[in-house]
Amino acid sequence: MADTVFTVLNLIDLDLKEHNSLNLTCIGGRRGLPREITVPDLNRPMGAIMGFYEEFAHQRIQLIGRGEFAYLRKLSEEGQMGTIRQMLGYPIPCCIFTHNLDPDPGFLALAEEARCPILQTDLSTSEFMSRLMRILSDIFAPQQSIHGVLVEVLGQGVLILGESGVGKSETALELVVRGHRLVADDVVEIRCVGGNILMGTGANKIIAHHMEIRGLGIINITHLFGVGAIRDRKQIQLVVKLEEWDSQKNYDRLGLEEQFQQFLGVNIPKLEIPVKPGRNIPIIIEIAARNERLKKMGYNSAKEFNQNIMKWIESDAPRGVYFGSEDVI
Repeated sequence: MADTVFTVLNLIDLDLKEHNSLNLTCIGGRRGLPREITVPDLNRPMGAIMGFYEEFAHQRIQLIGRGEFAYLRKLSEEGQMGTIRQMLGYPIPCCIFTHNLDPDPGFLALAEEARCPILQTDLSTSEFMSRLMRILSDIFAPQQSIHGVLVEVLGQGVLILGESGVGKSETALELVVRGHRLVADDVVEIRCVGGNILMGTGANKIIAHHMEIRGLGIINITHLFGVGAIRDRKQIQLVVKLEEWDSQKNYDRLGLEEQFQQFLGVNIPKLEIPVKPGRNIPIIIEIAARNERLKKMGYNSAKEFNQNIMKWIESDAPRGVYFGSEDVI
């Protein structure tokens, strides 16, 4: 996770839309809202409610559904609040009631005393768990920032790297003009989600969809091309490194040797594209994205070409061409 502290208040304030929304409100223990959330896991505290505290995962968010709520109500009706007081005495981040369940005043009074935040959502327990686990996994994911440009080309997230001045932003701008979408320019924040998926976003949401074009200045892609020309985040599926043409360097001409670049322990296919006058780099990147999609569908043009050449060599065709030549005596 990043070095920044993530608190219960941060969780409530997350700007989430539609199928990601948690619909959280605080109904008690507001003084505890600055409590830190330190692990991306949840706990159903039925054991703790029943008085069993061995291996109690108090460092996790405590999720209270209908089963736990029914038992809490039973304890309250019987006046047995000791186990509830004991549970809330642990430094748990917060308790969340699903299904818009309302804890009784006795429970809320104990929460206020313990400064334990009590939250409520109208979502079902299973739906809320699914959404929150996905969100926490993203928040706590390992991350790094890198200098580059991230664009979506034909559904593929393409990270363009290269030295300053090589033309990364200009290339991305041409791709946007051709109908593709910008995710981030200049600084890309990469998160490893699920251990093997790299998601890229702009390091700063305010300036992520702006571009610096030398000789032109700062431009706003959203205002120039509309909201259809941008994305907030995208999985990184291909790395393209632009470099000045080096006549002494042997560049791959067949595409048989696959290269990879590693970020946060995940290998991503990589292409090195030399830049020189006359080369249409945006077109090349567009074709590279198409080719990468074909590879994921099981078709590799370079390998098929090589196999066809080997079959031709092993056949009688080359021998016939050689002996049929007029230069042969």
